Amino acid sequence: MPLIRDEVQAAKDVVASITGFGALQSFFDDDAIEEIWINGPDRVFVARDGVPELTSVTLAPSDVRDLVERMLQSTGRRVDLSSPFVDASLPDGSRLHVVIPDVTQKHWAVNVRKFARRIKELSQLVDLDSLSRPASEFLRMCVLAGQNILVSGATQSGKTTLMGALLSAARPGERIVTVEETFELSFTARDSVRMQCRQPSLEGTGEISLRRLIKEALRMRPDCIVVGEVREAESLDLLIALNSGLPGMCSIHANGARDALVKLSTLPLLAGRNIDSAFVVPTVASSIDIVVHCELDRRGRRRIAEVIAPTGRVIDASIEAETIFELRGGSLDPTGIHPARSSKFRAAGYDPAAILGVAAS
Repeated sequence: MPLIRDEVQAAKDVVASITGFGALQSFFDDDAIEEIWINGPDRVFVARDGVPELTSVTLAPSDVRDLVERMLQSTGRRVDLSSPFVDASLPDGSRLHVVIPDVTQKHWAVNVRKFARRIKELSQLVDLDSLSRPASEFLRMCVLAGQNILVSGATQSGKTTLMGALLSAARPGERIVTVEETFELSFTARDSVRMQCRQPSLEGTGEISLRRLIKEALRMRPDCIVVGEVREAESLDLLIALNSGLPGMCSIHANGARDALVKLSTLPLLAGRNIDSAFVVPTVASSIDIVVHCELDRRGRRRIAEVIAPTGRVIDASIEAETIFELRGGSLDPTGIHPARSSKFRAAGYDPAAILGVAAS
């Protein structure tokens, strides 16, 4: 019988096969890897520091199914022919998404998105050169002043990480209630409640949607309500909550900060025919105080590209907004413009001029 060349690695492989995620466990253990995805048994990819790469891992089709079943074991969720999609949170906080044939052409498609637990504060984003120090202090002031913040960006641009850092800047005594499709947000708070959606049972009952969670969150005495991401009609419920004077935060997929306002003005129309833009657009203009746009460049670098502040005015059906910070020569610098609405800052005892400088004339 041949000797084992590396006993330590052999022991790790055995433990991974019994208690972990088999051939994928080393990717879970590597903090530099942000996402793992499987397009087929011999097409296993990872994203390392924002850059995708094809690995040498080869699995059997049965291995992929077994790994998915093991991942879903602790979540109470399922994937089968009657429910060919599944979203779930793994015990370590990673997000799992699976699609199976015949929705996919041949193989199971598996995505596992890990989250950078090491980034919990705005100061850490400054150290990584993802955010300038003046912009960091301004955003911290916005959180403390109870501004309603919309975080926009493409997939993997750092929206969730930024939201977690912003929430960590909240006052220690604030009660934060979060609602998400699956648990993704990571932040430190003394008083917080986190809720996620639930898929329907085999009988088609028991589903809990984001819209339901937002309504329930309002009954839980929140000082701040956070929606992980708005994609559909739940945006209407969020706007109604924010328009009632409750501070909040959410993220949205968009190409730019102003595009995010346009999209947030469109999604509520999905709630029903009795909802029209004549109500939605002014509500967005008055409810959203700050929009922060994140971007991911081709080299895998994540950074804040722009911070804008809606003025509250609607001109020709478009929401007017002013740029507070913008990228100049690779640096996120203040433009010299102050947010037009300053009542929340004044009520909290803050003066944005201390960070933004003299307002442009």
